[in-house]
Amino acid sequence: MDNKKIADLLFPDLKLTEEEIFKKYPRRNLNENQIVTRFAPSPTGFMHIGNFFQAFISYNLAKNSNGVLFLRIEDTDEKREIKEAKQVIYDVLGEFGIKFDEYQTLDGQDIGNYGPYVQSQRKDIYKVFAKRLVEEGKAFPCFCKKTEGKSDVLKLRETKFLDNDDKEYDPCRDLSYEEVKQHLDNGESFAIRLKTKHQGTERIKFNDLIKGELEANANAKDFVILKSDGTPPYAFAHAIDDTLMGTTIVVRGEEYISSAPSHLELFDALDFKPITYCHNPLIYKLNESGNRRKISKRYDPESNMLYYLEEGYPNDTILEYLLNMINSGFEIWRRNNPDLPWQEFKFTPNDITTVAPIFDLVKLNDISKNIIARMSGEKLYENWLIFAEKYDEELATLLKSDREKFVNLCKMDRDGSPKPRKDIYNYKMMKEEFNYIFDRPSSYEIASEDLDKANELLKEYVKDFSMPSSNEEWFNGVKVLAEKLGYAVDNKLYKQNPENYKGNVAKACEFIRVAITGKKNSPTLYTIMTILGEEEVKNRLQISLKND
Repeated sequence: MDNKKIADLLFPDLKLTEEEIFKKYPRRNLNENQIVTRFAPSPTGFMHIGNFFQAFISYNLAKNSNGVLFLRIEDTDEKREIKEAKQVIYDVLGEFGIKFDEYQTLDGQDIGNYGPYVQSQRKDIYKVFAKRLVEEGKAFPCFCKKTEGKSDVLKLRETKFLDNDDKEYDPCRDLSYEEVKQHLDNGESFAIRLKTKHQGTERIKFNDLIKGELEANANAKDFVILKSDGTPPYAFAHAIDDTLMGTTIVVRGEEYISSAPSHLELFDALDFKPITYCHNPLIYKLNESGNRRKISKRYDPESNMLYYLEEGYPNDTILEYLLNMINSGFEIWRRNNPDLPWQEFKFTPNDITTVAPIFDLVKLNDISKNIIARMSGEKLYENWLIFAEKYDEELATLLKSDREKFVNLCKMDRDGSPKPRKDIYNYKMMKEEFNYIFDRPSSYEIASEDLDKANELLKEYVKDFSMPSSNEEWFNGVKVLAEKLGYAVDNKLYKQNPENYKGNVAKACEFIRVAITGKKNSPTLYTIMTILGEEEVKNRLQISLKND
């Protein structure tokens, strides 16, 4: 076969050589413990939590080993590419603090010595290696159109390969130089396919850092390594880029395990050292029947990383929840180290769970409640304001109009409290949770049978109302009034003979709380009253719960 002549015919204008390429991409100077890994998203939509899960694993593996993490944009699928998706990738990664050692900026500047870090800018590199594989007889040009090619393959399988249905040899694999030239002279486009050396009956073994040794049927298909437009599919670009860029571990979803045999065949054909894979489990949810399904961008808004930003979850909430998914030991570590940053928790590839984690929004919210509960009032106010400035300009204006007032609101039952409130799990809900600060109640949580008793107490309470100087003074004043109106101030006596009283002091306090906030439950009412001010409290008492 005139393989070299065919290669020259296919790539007549290719000036770049392998020697020049390897000179540009020298081996990294690393010690044996350092990991070089990457996040390689395609700009084809929003940032899925499953993709971010991989990025977060890669980030931790690199940082925990003092290694290197780089970002490579895999944009060779032009049909699926979405214009805004690249910006979204950078925005989400930046928001969650995933910082890369090497990457390309949005304006096209490469940071690092192993770029370009965008695959569409590396096309000549792929052609060099594709040409070499053709020269060596390991690859060949295919002039079949998609539908025609498949039809031809099936026909060949019926006539020539009846002994092994797993083979899918391509009809163009043995074209002569003259036949290739004739196709080119006719103006036909071509793809480059790898000429597989397997029959489909062989078994290959490979090691996965999470799942251990795996075994699968070898590839038996002449698959495309360079499309007709000169762009590589994932497998070919992955083998070349991760070799040249010095990647030591590739973190990717376990859905790629079935493709690993063909990818390893490519490494072998290229005479490259096989890559080390770390196939992470996929994230699942339980449906209404309790059955597992993959978390879906179609059905699950929480599959979109922007969801957590728009809902106002603290970044650490998402990162700590993902650490729980990666390694269940994190939950115990956090319990024993409540005040340490999550970055202090270290794990290796061997520590990553082999079981597909189940996404549970309730558990995520519980984690978020604990994280927010640990914040000081000042910190909570600052985070709330940052969120509002991005997603609620009207709220941001209000928060800035009276900083002291809203800082005090955020401090309620928090600063100095041994058991801070855990009723807030994101910043978006705070506006509704504290709606009684922004607006007077439009409804009241009170039973109809309590209305007359509530009105009686409130009318007496507002007569001589003045702002108390302390919570103790406020409570003692309520006790005096309650006892005067026939409420029990001794709860034991009330429990023994409830029919002798209109209620207990707690019920009296509840009437006042509902009048001011509209709710039966709230943070310390005295603090709310000081935030609202004496005049506003009086006004609310006067207009509340009237039924006449």
